[in-house]
Amino acid sequence: MARYTGPVCRICRRRGDKLYLKGERCYSPKCAFERRPNPPGPRPARRRKVSDRGLQLREKQRARATYGVLERQFLRYYKEAVRRPGVSGLNLVRILESRLDNAVYRAGFADSRAQARQIVRHGLITLNGRKTDIPSAQLRDGDTIGFTQRGARSEHYKVLQETIAAKTPPSWLVVDPGALTARVAGPLEVVPGETHRFNENVVIEYYSR
Repeated sequence: MARYTGPVCRICRRRGDKLYLKGERCYSPKCAFERRPNPPGPRPARRRKVSDRGLQLREKQRARATYGVLERQFLRYYKEAVRRPGVSGLNLVRILESRLDNAVYRAGFADSRAQARQIVRHGLITLNGRKTDIPSAQLRDGDTIGFTQRGARSEHYKVLQETIAAKTPPSWLVVDPGALTARVAGPLEVVPGETHRFNENVVIEYYSR
């Protein structure tokens, strides 16, 4: 299955919840979910009851859509989360949050994860001083992300210099607004409702059956 390239607002409407996939637009009156919260397509004559399995599937799809991860890769993340010591659900969230494209978004270098993925793929981001175009690269404690020389000449970089001060990064990222770099300063703290907007335990249950 290829990556979904259609209107992302349809994903929120289909899931029945705002996933904040378009950054600042999701907080404005222009948000399509606010104007049309009903699912896309013709409205059913009656509401069908969703099974427990269906609810688990919805939660898994919500997590996938939030981070823009395909099914095969998401399954690998689940297996890695189960293999690691500790709570599997929290491990899964930490793996997703430790992706390079997510860190670029969390640091305020992009307005959405989709935009963060794009600037990484275009070779505008460095990881520990070396250019990388792999959005799924896993970050570790002490890693530093910044912009390449070509990225520093881009229009996006110029706009970011004026807007980065208004953005608030998470506690595990230390951002230097002047140099436009971000460093992983410690272990990722998982706060349900703040770090992520899905139930990680339900996702683990879906794959555990």
